[in-house]
Amino acid sequence: MRKLILLLTVTISMMSCSVKEKPIFKGIEDIEVVDSNSQIITLTATALFENPNDVGGNLKSDDISIYVNDIKLAKLSSESFDVPARKEFTIPLKVDISTDSILKMRGTDAIGSLLTSLLNKQIKVQYKGDIVYKTFGFSYTYPIDETEMVKLDY
Repeated sequence: MRKLILLLTVTISMMSCSVKEKPIFKGIEDIEVVDSNSQIITLTATALFENPNDVGGNLKSDDISIYVNDIKLAKLSSESFDVPARKEFTIPLKVDISTDSILKMRGTDAIGSLLTSLLNKQIKVQYKGDIVYKTFGFSYTYPIDETEMVKLDY
């Protein structure tokens, strides 16, 4: 009898906690260069979401391409991130770009474009790809295409 009561309690609890809608993607902000040296340029950003559901889930970014001045320089993938129920939340996005990858772009205007940006003290950074939300067999893909002009402080 105890097992039956426990089973009914769990079943009722799970039925009352439903996934009414997908979490709301609010955008990407705070794109910035946090470190740059002769070997690596480190960019960070924050993806903002709000989950209106009674249950959480998981978000994962898969192959988000990073463009600097319209030149694809890196890909970003992250570990799975736990989504809290009924809360606004953020996902940190961080990528390291090797300066060697920039210098190896012969036959393009990549180096000239980046030198011009250094003189103007700002670069155009674009995050383009997908973030995937999963919970209880339900999944949704958020297409990401955010561009921001980032000031260089040096």
